Amino acid sequence: MNKPQKRSEIERSGDSGESCVNREERRKRKAHQVASTDYINCRKPSLVSILYFGWSKRMSYNNPNTGSGSRTGRLEFGRTHVVRPKGTHQATIVWLHGLGDKGSSWSQLLETLPLPNIKWICPTAPSRPVALFGGFPCTAWFDMGDISEDAPDDMEGLDASAAHVANLLSTEPADIKLGVGGFSMGAATALYSATCRVLGQYGNGNPYPVNLSAIVGLSGWLPCSRTLRNRMERSSEASRHAASLPMLLCHGTGDDVVAHKHGEKSAQTLSAAGFRNLMFRTYIGLGHYTIPEETDELCTWLTASLGLEGSRSY
Repeated sequence: MNKPQKRSEIERSGDSGESCVNREERRKRKAHQVASTDYINCRKPSLVSILYFGWSKRMSYNNPNTGSGSRTGRLEFGRTHVVRPKGTHQATIVWLHGLGDKGSSWSQLLETLPLPNIKWICPTAPSRPVALFGGFPCTAWFDMGDISEDAPDDMEGLDASAAHVANLLSTEPADIKLGVGGFSMGAATALYSATCRVLGQYGNGNPYPVNLSAIVGLSGWLPCSRTLRNRMERSSEASRHAASLPMLLCHGTGDDVVAHKHGEKSAQTLSAAGFRNLMFRTYIGLGHYTIPEETDELCTWLTASLGLEGSRSY
């Protein structure tokens, strides 16, 4: 498990008489670290070696089922946790956890954010065999073996998770703005949902049913990046939707699980494909977790992008 690095601007030792404000700040920081932990429910004995010895040596790709989606079948999604808005309900966002995590981890953090007008829906991914762990079962939005443009994409798994997200949003009132966000693999699923929205269909050709107003990806990457630009160029309507969809992508330079270069390349690919309203933020030294500085940025961006009460120009 990746532990937050000791960084002077994030963690400072206090005296024995620290104030209640400082104690509350420490509590919130701990919640940030717990919520953004990947793989916490994966218990394969060799997991530690998988996490610390780099992506390139993790899997052999001679297995024809890797990334094929052939094992998706009728997997059941786990428990969904909902954080109700404390003020006037103006927006609903589905927030997706990382690989091996569950919805409750993030719901506890999201409840502390100063966004009283947002309803948060935090589903839990199905437990499925994951090629990255040699087929060991783990909560995952889709199957994966590696993060690279050459790695196969589990289209069936991606479509199933994107459809589950859309279904969760489909019952929201018509005047409520809708969004999708996530961390790590959850961020990848959110970005895939964004491409489905602008193209008007899932990868299997079925129509995408909801209108999204905001997309957030923390420490993630873009699936299906190889074909996105060509698909976008064939549809002027898709280009129009992409240009107007607000997106926030954040990534740390110290991330040794999903390298910063993957987040940066994903942002470049999306921009080249026509996603003009995209902001990419880099956090120097940040590992594979979130910090208050990042969630502060998230709150400011969502308030402005969704036009929430009390919003200011960003």
